[in-house]
Amino acid sequence: MNPDTEAHADDGPFTRIAIVGFGLIGGSIALAARKRWPRTQIIAIDRPDVVATALRSAAADDGGEHLRLCAGADLIVLAAPVETNARILCDLPNHVAGTAMVTDVGSTKRQVAETSRCLPERLPFVGGHPLAGASTGGLNAARSDLFTDHPWILTPKGEGPHVDRLSRFIEGLGARVHFMPPEAHDDAFAYLSHLPQIVASALMHLVGEKTGEGGLALAGRGLRDTTRLASSPADIWRDIASTNRDNIGPAIDELIHVLVRMKSGGDAIAATFESAARWKRVLDAGREPA
Repeated sequence: MNPDTEAHADDGPFTRIAIVGFGLIGGSIALAARKRWPRTQIIAIDRPDVVATALRSAAADDGGEHLRLCAGADLIVLAAPVETNARILCDLPNHVAGTAMVTDVGSTKRQVAETSRCLPERLPFVGGHPLAGASTGGLNAARSDLFTDHPWILTPKGEGPHVDRLSRFIEGLGARVHFMPPEAHDDAFAYLSHLPQIVASALMHLVGEKTGEGGLALAGRGLRDTTRLASSPADIWRDIASTNRDNIGPAIDELIHVLVRMKSGGDAIAATFESAARWKRVLDAGREPA
């Protein structure tokens, strides 16, 4: 069935979705869900200025600051920074008396998986991590096609109808569902995501401090491309680093070891460049659509 036709033929897996944290990811989930299932109700929970923007742009039907707005939702999406999501989890039962599915979109999974043990059975939790984003955050950067053809990792405790239901919702947003245990996720993404972000920010900091505005005016595309991630919001990444420190620390140590080895020049430079070029070809062969 054509997706546009199907959008008018059903109400989707969830009919009322509360999104806590209406920034880039939360806002994009709202926009994608509205486009796919126009009758789905979206509740934005965030600061008053963010909620006002969401309502004005028709990205949400209702909203406010308080978690009590989650009451009546059949899906609650936690899209705040990781440690904020963990704190919210154990507060949810105080505001939601009925049943609802709960998920998150954080970039680390172990802490939130452990914290979710505080939830009653009527609020089943499945951790999630959409592998899509932008160089800048915020609701103004949100878009309905952000997740199209991108992976979305789920870290469920087991199998069941609530996992299938959430998977159908995510696939309806255009993403491709993958499953990983929380521990394997955090180990892998220390290298796939967290280390690249830290390196980009550290490099931009160092180059800026050492060359200043005058030097940066001379920079070419290489520096811009390499430091594309350097505009990422600090509050989100502070939580990511805090909740995956045991994996990120060794990853940084291994990078330092590679850089120290390259200081000797000669064969070490050549070997590292050759290995990097080989792995870059592998990376580009599986490139995600823009």
